[in-house]
Amino acid sequence: MARWGSILNLSRSGEQVVKARWCGSFLCKLRGLTLRRALDESEGLLLAERFESRTNSSIHMFFVFFPITAAWLDQDFRVVDIQLARPWRVYFPGAPAQYVLEGSVDLMEQISVGDRLEWVDA
Repeated sequence: MARWGSILNLSRSGEQVVKARWCGSFLCKLRGLTLRRALDESEGLLLAERFESRTNSSIHMFFVFFPITAAWLDQDFRVVDIQLARPWRVYFPGAPAQYVLEGSVDLMEQISVGDRLEWVDA
């Protein structure tokens, strides 16, 4: 069963940034957005690792056919890096991260490095 929730930006008055699916299992993270043809502006994916790491929180864009915003968060849900991720590439965060928030390209306008986010179960 999918676990859904909202990502709030506490650094910007607690506004909702995106509705996201929590991905903590290996298979969920492996599948990610692979083979999807589009992503709704209000939809996202939160990939969760067990600890902070640059390597474990890297993402691939193989068979993802559209660009996305990838935001890496530390264990306190503080944004440590943001990149525009394009198809057929691999991305590593600039700093260790425990979570990766994947969303539409418009997500870049709603968060910044240093912002503190929060997960709220739906």
